[in-house]
Amino acid sequence: MSHGEELSVSRVFDAPRELVYQAFVDPDQFGQWFGPAGFSVPYESVQSDARPGGFQRFVLLNDADPSDRTPVDVALSEVVEDELLVAHADIGAVAGGRTAGIRLRLEFHDQSSGKTRLELRQDASRHVLCDDPEAVWESSFARLDSLLRRSL
Repeated sequence: MSHGEELSVSRVFDAPRELVYQAFVDPDQFGQWFGPAGFSVPYESVQSDARPGGFQRFVLLNDADPSDRTPVDVALSEVVEDELLVAHADIGAVAGGRTAGIRLRLEFHDQSSGKTRLELRQDASRHVLCDDPEAVWESSFARLDSLLRRSL
């Protein structure tokens, strides 16, 4: 993929839209599923204020090296409860100690039988963070699937 392409991921979760949305904005749930394989989000690091002009802050912790901590600061520009999150995330100290920024748009759509389709779009700067952002989201979403199954 070239640097100019936007990442687009569509995923169906076997849970109602409200539950899927809450997993993104509720600090208790967010830390249980978010992050690429080999990383975790310490519960105590998650702060969330889900409203337009609000924020979400957390730390990505390298499980193999707990001293490797990456702060993430998310500014929420658009929030429609159970429907939409539009955000700009600053990911701290990536290559060369500078921060990287990505734009995200998450749309939550009702599907039949109480399922939810999540449409995720991430801007083209995504490769600043890792070589395979799709795999990062897929590993996170697999953990989210498990969390949603437990909460139903």
